[in-house]
Amino acid sequence: MVLTVGDLTARARALIESGLPLAWVAGEISNFTRAASGHCYFTLKDAQAQVRCVLFRHRAQYVEGTLANGMQVEVRATATLYEPRGDFQLTVEAVRRAGLGALFEAFERLKRRLDAEGLFAPERKRQLPAMPRTVGVVTSPQAAALRDVLTMLRRRMPSVGVILYPTPVQGADAPAKIAAAIDRASARAETDVLLVVRGGGSIEDLWAFNDEVVARAIVRCSVPVVSGVGHETDVTIADFVADVRAPTPTGAVVAAVPDRVALGRRVMTLAEALTRSVMRSLERRAQRVDAASLRLRHPGERIANQRERLASLARRLGSAGQRTLERAQWQVTTAGRRLAGSAPRLDLRAQHVAALDQRAKSALRAQVLSLAERLARCETGLRHLDPSAVLDRGYAIVRDDAGRIVRDGATLKVEDRIAVEFAAGDVTARVESARGG
Repeated sequence: MVLTVGDLTARARALIESGLPLAWVAGEISNFTRAASGHCYFTLKDAQAQVRCVLFRHRAQYVEGTLANGMQVEVRATATLYEPRGDFQLTVEAVRRAGLGALFEAFERLKRRLDAEGLFAPERKRQLPAMPRTVGVVTSPQAAALRDVLTMLRRRMPSVGVILYPTPVQGADAPAKIAAAIDRASARAETDVLLVVRGGGSIEDLWAFNDEVVARAIVRCSVPVVSGVGHETDVTIADFVADVRAPTPTGAVVAAVPDRVALGRRVMTLAEALTRSVMRSLERRAQRVDAASLRLRHPGERIANQRERLASLARRLGSAGQRTLERAQWQVTTAGRRLAGSAPRLDLRAQHVAALDQRAKSALRAQVLSLAERLARCETGLRHLDPSAVLDRGYAIVRDDAGRIVRDGATLKVEDRIAVEFAAGDVTARVESARGG
């Protein structure tokens, strides 16, 4: 089978991309060019070989710093084949300075260990003093950061004292000397707040502030510490352990020292508010004095008023007493008239009582006669109903052994004993024969 060049390069690209995964590759940049489109092209080489590289614009914007020929870098890239020319090349996704990978790994290890110890905990951080009188600065006397700090201090609060604790901020011996300067400031305790500052630079330049001895010196410092290392995007271990992290050295001054202009405006605002409050209070009190003065009278005037009031009450009392007496007299006269009109006629009352007595006696006699007649009728009726009267006419009452009156001969049997009651006396008999009625 005969392949075309396009088929061959396509198969080769597929084999390369599937066989070589995304990886970090170290080397030196050469033949660096940036196209008008923003894409970057360069060769990555070492002593044994070289390979073409392409860094597209949307990836290049995230690269820190400026790429240049001769720079030792590490690139994260995928291997591929550029088919139009048949060139083997790397498509770069990220670029970092050579050796930074190890630095980042060391940074992350130390960060995780110190965080596990609780050195980054917010509850461990201390509040900065509101009005520091003296500020300590840990930095190099030759550093631009010191000039920036002093300039910002003069601008914000010239009255604040400054004590410099000089130390190198870069180099192999810098971590130990920075820690010693912090310990010296802590032991002297002559400042209210301590600024640990350094200007911007590469990660290697700022690496002294990622050292454990510096972090632990900040933690054990007896005064609050503000870390202002590098630019706003730079982050160091010192930032994590400090009580306050500032983005820049001048930002550390802003965080630690109040602005005299802002304080002046605040004082003026408070003074105006206090003046308004005092004026309102005085006005309210003046109104109360005016109201009290209206109620305040001369004692003589009050006595005269009371005398007039007493005279008026005496007149009213006399008038009321007179009216009460007249009303009582009228009531007595009216009651006498009514009493005279309602006096009883005793002679008429006696005649009426005699008539009532006569009527009562007549009614009583009539009622007695009526009751006597009823009683006689009842006696006659009872006499007719009396069983003894029946017996007097020759009848008898027959009872069985149980004392029950026998009304039907069929209820008796031969040889039953019976009792027969007459009008005078009784007998006991035996039944010889019985039949029903």
